[in-house]
This record gives sequence, structure tokens and C-alpha cells, in this order.
Amino acid sequence: MADKCSEGLLNGAVPGERGKQDKSVKRGNWGNQIEFVLTSVGYAVGLGNVWRFPYLCYRNGGGAFMFPYFIMLVFCGIPLFFMELSFGQFASQGCLGVWRVSPMFKGVGYGMMVVSTYIGIYYNVVICIAFYYFFVSMTRVLPWTYCSNAWNTPDCVGVLDGNLSSRAALNLALNATQKRTSPSEEYWRRYVLDLSDDIGNLGEVRLPLLGCLGVSWVVVFLCLIKGVKSSGKVVYFTATFPYVVLTILFVRGVTLEGALTGIMYYLTPQWDKILDAKVWGDAASQIFYSLGCAWGGLITMASYNKFHNNCYRDSIIISITNCATSVYAGFVIFSILGFMANHLGVDVSKVADHGPGLAFVAYPEALTLLPISPLWSILFFFMLILLGLGTQFCLLETLVTAIVDEVGNEWIIRRKTFVTLGVAVAGFLLGVPLTTQAGIYWLLLMDNYAASFSLVVISCIMCVAIMYIYGHRNYFKDIEMMLGFPPPLFFQICWRFISPAIIFFILVFTVIQYRPISYNDYVYPTWAISIGFLMALSSVICIPIYAIYKVCCSEGDTLLERLKNATKASKDWGPAMAEHRSGRYAPAFSPSTESHLEVQPLQPEKSRSEAEAASPVQGSNGSAHSQDSRL
Repeated sequence: MADKCSEGLLNGAVPGERGKQDKSVKRGNWGNQIEFVLTSVGYAVGLGNVWRFPYLCYRNGGGAFMFPYFIMLVFCGIPLFFMELSFGQFASQGCLGVWRVSPMFKGVGYGMMVVSTYIGIYYNVVICIAFYYFFVSMTRVLPWTYCSNAWNTPDCVGVLDGNLSSRAALNLALNATQKRTSPSEEYWRRYVLDLSDDIGNLGEVRLPLLGCLGVSWVVVFLCLIKGVKSSGKVVYFTATFPYVVLTILFVRGVTLEGALTGIMYYLTPQWDKILDAKVWGDAASQIFYSLGCAWGGLITMASYNKFHNNCYRDSIIISITNCATSVYAGFVIFSILGFMANHLGVDVSKVADHGPGLAFVAYPEALTLLPISPLWSILFFFMLILLGLGTQFCLLETLVTAIVDEVGNEWIIRRKTFVTLGVAVAGFLLGVPLTTQAGIYWLLLMDNYAASFSLVVISCIMCVAIMYIYGHRNYFKDIEMMLGFPPPLFFQICWRFISPAIIFFILVFTVIQYRPISYNDYVYPTWAISIGFLMALSSVICIPIYAIYKVCCSEGDTLLERLKNATKASKDWGPAMAEHRSGRYAPAFSPSTESHLEVQPLQPEKSRSEAEAASPVQGSNGSAHSQDSRL
């Protein structure tokens, strides 16, 4: 009996409920819950955990930054994560299909798709650069070690060139016009990117980067060729091996001279900064963007869960794992940077950086100081590739699932692989301009505008639509029906009041702290910034445009009646499988709703003729309905 009970729990059944077929034959499911958790961890833990969080931490008061960071995790990060997982899992639909809950807000789903498209385009370009560095690291001497290459300038001073400490310290102490240029920076700017002087001057396509971009998209496509069935197996490696590499780099880093100085620089608390609103704003923004809220990926991944899976437990595990990884990565980064600062005889702040500057300039330069430096470089860039791929898998699957669910017929479901191929090819072609000599300018423009305040607006509207338009009581009952217990009181309060307030605070903070984008000494022209705002607006504008369209198409004699009908949950909202539609979702079939529900055969191994002759299936709510012969 105990064995049967434990087996039921592992399969996602609610305690006390009789066993049922909990798999979706039509859409597919994860092979097991470990695949879902690993995929979600790979999605949430990305490049930002390595190249953004450690920098934010030391800039905003070191260890003192951890306090607002974990406060924001508890009151905003985990609740939003749980909301999106439960939303997708309950309806078993992607970011478009879930808006049967309130059809007027389907524009939120389209906004998520636009954001995921932008991110998917430039994110894979970052992965392709990591691929390039990974390949060129397979040599005896890293190409950015010395200043004796054709692309180097007279200003170049390598950390291994001659009388290092005195020369480097002297150069770093000089004014900005005579600032030292490292061989890794010149390799990055003058060789890898061959950087042009303006964002409008695209120059030529960098063929090595274009080739690596093709490799990136081929890898992503092959891993998603069978949807979650194939990607669920790949994540056993892509989601776990980065932790092996982080641990190897951590052990190597902390044994170096000066590592403790770097770590103390990272962790030493400056408690006076806790009173600074900017610190709290940075903490809230980092939690929000790091977890991948409002991208549509969380809803999509959860939609492949079994209906009774405990997504409450999963949301806590994944959120905490994501934040713990960020903290752990900080030790890895700053131990090496501390060693480099000690070697140069300068302060850690002189070598600390974030974003591409950390991943492709500062850290690679530090690696040249280590014995067998190509080995450490290969490990580091392989880790970046895996971290990026984990996020890219979910971005592509979000778009594919939304398209397939929206069309919804058997023809496109059987040809989902071709949809995946089409999206991958389109992503590759749209990423080609980012491999030109001005590509890095466009990449940073997309990163700063396409996926910034628009995500905050989308998330805020989603909270309002679910809690106040659909109704918090309805949603709490849905979760209780799915999990066997209502959401804890803490989450109910957060969803209704605290999380929307924090999201609004992030939006206000983003507007107040806005500064026009720049890259090193290059200031973006007004026309480029205007394009950035248009990209940000393109995802948000989907919401009012679709809302107006839906209101105009809704039934009713007055505007108020049309609004009510447009916001009212559609008849086919609810669990996707008929046997889970109990209570207020008990099936009262009509031709319009029956086509959206999936009726599972109790014996799927029977032939088609046997299935058609089978007796009616008894639903979980006690009502009988006919078997769907198409399945």
C-alpha cells in the first residue's frame, strides 16, 4: 500500500484522489518532474547570474546588498514564479492559450512572444561569441595573452609582458587619455568584433561569428527537434554541468594569491547603502529579470507538466537555486579578479566589470595568468555556452508552443518539428546583422530596450488581469483543484497587493534611473535610441491593440456589455483534459468547446477501430462522455 501511495505522489496525483490518466497524449508531457525542474533551472540561471549579479553586488554595498536582494526574492520573485507556473500548468497551454481566462488580455501573451523573439535573437549571438572563444581556446597559448599580434596597438600592455607590476600600475594610475589597454580588450574590440565607429556603419559580416551563430542555432534546433521530449533529456547535462565547472573554477580561484582580497571586496557589507533607494531598485530589478518573469517561458514549460504536479514546491526550489547560483558565481568571479588585481598591484575596482566586458575581456585576461590557461578558458566558455543554451531552449520552445497551440489542429501538431525549424531559421537570419562590425551596438541596444521596462508592464498587467479581472477567489479555487490545497495565505497577499506594488516600484525606478545607452566611450545617436524605444513599445502596444479588437468583436449593445463579455473567461477555459474538469468546469459539451478538450483513451494501445467501439469514459467528476475517436 505504501508503495502504491508513493508511486501516486511521484506521478503528480493529489493525495486521496483515485489514480487517473494524467498524461496529455496530444501535447506531450515531461518524462518526469526532474526534467521540468532542470529545464526551469536552466531557463532561470543564465548569463546574467555570472556577469551581472556579482558586479551589482559589489557596486551596491557588497554583503549589504544581499538583504534587499533576498527580501525581493521572497516578496516578489517566488510569488511571481509560482503564479506563472500555476497559470500554465492549470490550462496546459502556452502564453497565448492561457488567456482564455480573460480573452481581452490575450495581447499580454502576444507581448510575451514579441519579447521572447527579441531576446532569442540577440541571446544566441552572445552564445555564438562564447562558441568562438571556446574554439580559439583550443591552443597552447591563448591569442589574447601577449601584445605582439597584428591587431595590437602601441598602448597595449599585457599582464605577462616584461616588468608587469610597475608598468601596469603606472599605466592604470595615469589619466583616462593614457589608460592601459589590455591584450584581451584589443583582441575583443579589434579582432573578434573589428568594431566600427558607429552603429549605423554596419561594415562587413564577421564570418567566424556568422559560422558560430549557425552552430548555435543548429545545436538549439537539434535539442528541440522533438520538443520537450528531446530537450528534457538534454538538460540533464546542460543544467548540471555548469555547476561542475563553477566548482572547478571556484576551487582553483580560492587557492590563488589575492583571491581573499577579491572575495572580501565582493562581500564586505556597506550598511549605509541599505538606505539608498537605488540599491533596492537594483535588487528588485535583478530578481525580476533573472527569474525570467513575463517572458512566457515559465508558462510554456509548466504547460507540459502533469495537471496535479506540485508546482508550488517547484517554484520555491527553482527560485532559491537561481539566487544561490548568482551568489556562488560571485565567489568564482571575484576570486580570479582579486588574484589579477594583486598581480597588477591595483585595486579590485580597476579590474571589475560586468556584461560582455567581464565575460570576454576581464575574466579571459585573468585566465592568462594561470598555469595551463587554455584549459581554464575552455571550461569557462563551455560553462557560458551551457548557461546560454538552457535559456535559449525555453525561448524557442515558447514561440513554437504558442504557434502550435494557437493553430491547435492535428496537422500542425504532427508537424511541430517543421515549425521549430522555421522559427530557428528565422532567428538565424534576424541575428545576421548582429554579427557585423556594428553588431555589438545593436546587441546592447536590444538588451537595454527590447527586454527592460516592457517586461515590467506585461507582468503588472498579468497580475491585475488574474487577480482582479478573473478574480482572486476563482484563481485560488483553481489552484486548490489542481494541487489539492489552496495557495498559502502569504502568496495570496503577495499576489493581490505586495508583488504588484513591487512591480510598480520597479517600473518607476526604471523610469527615474533611465540614462541614454552608451558603450564604453561611444554615445548612441538619437535615432538609434528612438529605435530602442520602438522595440520596447512594440511588445507593450500589443496589449491595448488586442483589447480594443476584442471589445469591438464581442457581443453586446453597450460598451459596458462588450467589456464584460470580452473580459469574461471563455467556455473552454480550464483544465485541458476532460477528466480533470470537475466542479464548475464539469463538461456540458457543446460543439464549440469539445474540440478544445483532450479526452484521454484509457487504453491507448488499442487500435483505432477498437477505440471507436469503446464504451463511454467515466470522467473524474462522475459524468460520462463519449470517447474522442480522433485521438
